[in-house]
Amino acid sequence: MTNHTILLPGVAMVALTFVVLMTMYRRRVAQMKRERIHPQAVATSAQSAAMLTDSGPADNFRNLFELPVLFYFGLAVCAITGLHDTATLALAWAFVAARALHSAIQCSYNKVMHRFRAYLLGAAILLALWVRLAIHLAG
Repeated sequence: MTNHTILLPGVAMVALTFVVLMTMYRRRVAQMKRERIHPQAVATSAQSAAMLTDSGPADNFRNLFELPVLFYFGLAVCAITGLHDTATLALAWAFVAARALHSAIQCSYNKVMHRFRAYLLGAAILLALWVRLAIHLAG
């Protein structure tokens, strides 16, 4: 396994982010056309929140720049320091799966407790990845 393999889950997260971006764009434009909302009417976040009711993808898109930032940095550190074993790779892919599940829930039926469990699962996996990385760096 090369150290580049550890970066593949990061590429998958980028792909997920673009899928959510396209979902947000498609659904926002559809609502704006359907309700004849002029683009200038949603120029600010306050205006957007007041007029656009389909906010799941937009909320999820913003969320993909929170915890995943720690994930991306962790993967970069793993690649630089040579921590790219099977267990670390499994944690990285598990985080991607948890984030994909979280995105799927938030962009579809959006049941809060289901989404929250997916979020907690991802956060716990990310914490385990960082604990593993810290041990590797300390030793």
